[in-house]
Amino acid sequence: MLNNIADGVEHIHIACGATDFRKQIDSLSALVSLKFNLDPFTPKCLFIFCNKSKNSIKILRWDNDGFILLTKKLVEKMKFQWPKDSEGVKDISARELRWLLEGLSIEQPKAHKNISINEEICF
Repeated sequence: MLNNIADGVEHIHIACGATDFRKQIDSLSALVSLKFNLDPFTPKCLFIFCNKSKNSIKILRWDNDGFILLTKKLVEKMKFQWPKDSEGVKDISARELRWLLEGLSIEQPKAHKNISINEEICF
C-alpha cells in the first residue's frame, strides 16, 4: 500500500539516522527545510524518517493543498534496514524504496544495475 505514495515522485529523500517520532507534520517539514535545506512543499519529493528502534517509519509528502503523513510500524522483532549513515539526507530510487519497505537493505550489491546504451555502439 505504501508503494503508491511514490507515484509521480522524482526524488525520494531518506533522513539518515534516527528521528524523534514525537515530531508531526510541522516539525518534520521544518526539519526538511532547516536541517536538510530542501523544500518540503515540492509535490514531486517524498521524505522518509525512521525512529531509533528502526521498527517504524514516517513518510511526508506535499499534496498541493496540504501535507500527507503516513506511518508504518512493524510487528514485534521486525526492523527496517535503515542506512547506517548517522546524519544528513540520502536520495534513493523507487526501486530502493520498495526494497526498504520489504525489509531489505537499499544497498543490494547483487542487484542488476541500470545501464544506458550508447547509440553509436548499436549493431
